[in-house]
Amino acid sequence: ADVAMSSTCPGLYCGRMMVNGSVEGECGVCPRGERTNHQKVCERCTESPELYDWLYLGFMAMLPLVLHWFFIEWYSGKKSSSALLQHIAAILECGVSAVVTLLVTEPVGLLSIHSCRVQMLSDWYTMLYNPSPDYINTLHCTQEAVYPLYTIVLIYYTFCLVLMMLLRPLMVKKIACGLGKSDRFKSIYAALYFFPILTVLQAVGGGLLCDIICCYDLLSFYICSQSFKTLAAKKKHLVVLFSHWLLHAYGIISISRLDKLEKDLPLLALVPGPTLFCMATAKFTEPSRILSEGGSGH
Repeated sequence: ADVAMSSTCPGLYCGRMMVNGSVEGECGVCPRGERTNHQKVCERCTESPELYDWLYLGFMAMLPLVLHWFFIEWYSGKKSSSALLQHIAAILECGVSAVVTLLVTEPVGLLSIHSCRVQMLSDWYTMLYNPSPDYINTLHCTQEAVYPLYTIVLIYYTFCLVLMMLLRPLMVKKIACGLGKSDRFKSIYAALYFFPILTVLQAVGGGLLCDIICCYDLLSFYICSQSFKTLAAKKKHLVVLFSHWLLHAYGIISISRLDKLEKDLPLLALVPGPTLFCMATAKFTEPSRILSEGGSGH
């Protein structure tokens, strides 16, 4: 009878609480870390995220890191030898933030999380599905039905920002030789802009971003004009090269999801393909360019 009564809860996400084995209370929002089941009863989220959920979290975790790298390169240019150290600092900031975020999320102290499985796109936007049974009063049942995929990203961004503000200014002040006082902190100022933008993107488009699979092929053109000898001589270019290969592999895994290992794993051999092709093309076209310039000089 209790279950039958609870099934009368309107809307997709309104439910009743389960107390001592019986359903009690009026229909309403479930506590954080719970969501309604098919009987409109609030249940605790105890499942583990699926592979695609982890890929989504990895994608959102890499966004600030890639933006850090971009702005460090953009503002350091050829004037500073500290860009490599700043790249490493960005990796440490994002890596430590990711570990701390996992440790403070249920179950606390473990590098794992309990979650509610994403069933449909509306799970990300429960605030749009508050029912009005009498067409006058609205029953507010807004909750994190995709717990903790929505808030864990915001917590991670907070830790990234705090660690950056604690560590990076001191490091940049000591090692950013060759840059003016106004230039050495520009990559940090850029982060103060893109973190709020990332937060808004997560808050508004989290569900859509979860359905977007990105591949990072275009980064290969950054080193298209470089020869193997030049890449080996410049450590910064090697960092960019291996970072691109890592992101390219991540994109391939996201697309294939490694459902069939015997067919999907060979696709990882394509990771260095665009880079090697560009460098080989540049190697063959460079002599002809030099000859043409030399001929025009006569």
